[in-house]
Amino acid sequence: MSKAKITLEKFSTLKYRMIFEGIIVGLITGFLVAIFRLAIEHAETLRRTLYSDESPRAMAVLFIVMLAGTLVVWAAAKLEPHSSGSGIPQVKGELVGDISQSWYRVISAKLAGATTAIGLGLSLGREGPSIQLGAMIGKGLSKVTKKLPIEEKMLITCGAGAGLAGAFCAPLAGVVFALEELHKNFSTEILLSTMSASVVSNFVASSIFGLEPVFKISIAERLPLRLYWMIVILGVVLGILGKVYNRLMMTALNLYDLISSKLLRIVIAVALAAVLGFVFPQALGSGHFLVEQIAYSGNALGLGSETISFFSENTGHIIKIFLLLFVTKLFFSAVSFGSGAPGGIFLPLLVLGAIAGGGFSVAVGKEFYIANFVIIGMTGLFASIVRAPITGVILITEMTGDFSNFLPLAVVALVSYVIADITGASPIYDELLERNVAKNLKGDEANHRFSKKVLVEGDVYFGSKMDGQTIADMELPAGSLVISVERGQREIVPDGSTRLQGGDKIVLLCAEDYHSQIAEILDSLCKRIDR
Repeated sequence: MSKAKITLEKFSTLKYRMIFEGIIVGLITGFLVAIFRLAIEHAETLRRTLYSDESPRAMAVLFIVMLAGTLVVWAAAKLEPHSSGSGIPQVKGELVGDISQSWYRVISAKLAGATTAIGLGLSLGREGPSIQLGAMIGKGLSKVTKKLPIEEKMLITCGAGAGLAGAFCAPLAGVVFALEELHKNFSTEILLSTMSASVVSNFVASSIFGLEPVFKISIAERLPLRLYWMIVILGVVLGILGKVYNRLMMTALNLYDLISSKLLRIVIAVALAAVLGFVFPQALGSGHFLVEQIAYSGNALGLGSETISFFSENTGHIIKIFLLLFVTKLFFSAVSFGSGAPGGIFLPLLVLGAIAGGGFSVAVGKEFYIANFVIIGMTGLFASIVRAPITGVILITEMTGDFSNFLPLAVVALVSYVIADITGASPIYDELLERNVAKNLKGDEANHRFSKKVLVEGDVYFGSKMDGQTIADMELPAGSLVISVERGQREIVPDGSTRLQGGDKIVLLCAEDYHSQIAEILDSLCKRIDR
C-alpha cells in the first residue's frame, strides 16, 4: 500500500482520533498552566511583601532576589531562544513550518523564565506563555506517539487553545483564538478537537481556582443605546492607539537589537522595574488588579501617595492621573517586552485598554458607566492590536462573566479593527513572527524540513478567485498536489481539470518547506473575495 493511500486512510478517521487526543492535551495543559498560574501568584506575593517592608534586611533580600531573578530570566532566554517573548508568534511559526521548537526545552525554559520575569514585576502576562506551553504539550504528544505532520499541527492548535482557556478560564475564547488567529481554519476536525482540549483545560483550571471569572467586575446598568455614539468615538481612539502600541513595541525591539548582550537587555528592564517598584508600583506586573480597581465605580484609586476618587475629585486632575498611568504602563510594557524576557502582552494590553476606557468615561462625564467603558476599552484595544475581533469579544465576555454586553463589545471591536486597518497597522503577532523568522531560522533547519511532506487544509470561499476555477489555475509549487476535495458529504479525488466551487474543502500534500507559501496561495486565491 502506498504512503499516499495510508495517509488518506488515516485522514478519514482523523476527526474521532483528534477529539480523544484533544482531551489528553487539554488535561495535561490544564495542570501545567495551573502550576504556572500558582507559581506566578506566589512570586508576585513575594515581590509585594519585599517592597512593602522598608527595613534594611528586606532591602538586602530584595536586591538578592532581583539579581538572582535577572540571571534566571537571562539563562532561560539564552539557553532556549524560542522561549523569549510572548510565545504566540513562535506557535504561529510552528504551524506554518517557519519555526521548529524543541518542545521539552521550551516548556522548561518558559516556565522558569516567565514565572521569574513576571514575579520581578516586568509588565508581561501569563497568556502568551500559557498558549506556547499548551502548544508544546500538543507537539510533545505528537512526537511521542509518532503522529502525521497534519495531526501534529492540529495537536499544537489544540494545546494553544487549551493554554488560553486554562490561563483565563475562557474555553470559548481558547477555541476561537486557536481558529481565528492561529490555525485560520474552521474545519470540523480542528473545531471539535480544540473545543475538547479547551473545555477539559478549563475544567482543570476551574477545579483549582474556582468558578469565579478572572475579572470580578460588576456592571450596575447596561449602557443606553443613546450613548452608543461614545463607543464609536472610543473605538476610533483605540484603533489609533493600537497602531501606536504596535509601532512602539517594534521600535523597542529594534532599539534593544543595538545591545548585543542579552544579559544587559534583561538588566535594563529589571532595573526599571525596581525603580517603579518604589515610585510607581501600580505599573508593575501584568496590572490585573488595576482593571478591577478602575472598574469598581466610586472606588478610590490609590496612585502613589495620592488616593483618587472618581466622584469627589476635579475631573481634569483625574484625567491627568489616567494619562500618567497609561503612558507609564505603555512604555514600561515596551521596555519589558523588548528586552526578550519570556512573557506575554495579552494581559498588559487589556489593562491598557481598561485604563483608556476608564479615562474616557471620566472625560465624557459618564463615571457611572465606568465599568462598562472599562470592558469596552479592553475589547477595542485587543481588536486593534491583535486583529482578532471575535476572540476579543468572547474573551472579555468570559473573563468578566457578563454575557449582556455583546452589542457594545461588538461595536467597539468593529470600529477599532477598521481604524487600525485604515492606519496600516499590521496584526502584532504577524509582525513578531516575521521578525522572529528572519532572525532565528537557520539553513540546516530549513533543509531538514524540506524533506518532509505535510498535509495542508484549505477552504474555498464563495466569490473567491478559485470559485469556479480548475485546480490547474492555482499554480502550486513543484511537488505540491491537491489530493482531496470535500464537497458537502462527497469526497472527490481530483486532477488538474477538477473545477472548484465555493464551500469546497481541499487537502494538499506538499513539502513542509513550502507550507507557508501554500498558506499564502490559499489565502490569496481561496479566502479573499475577488472584486
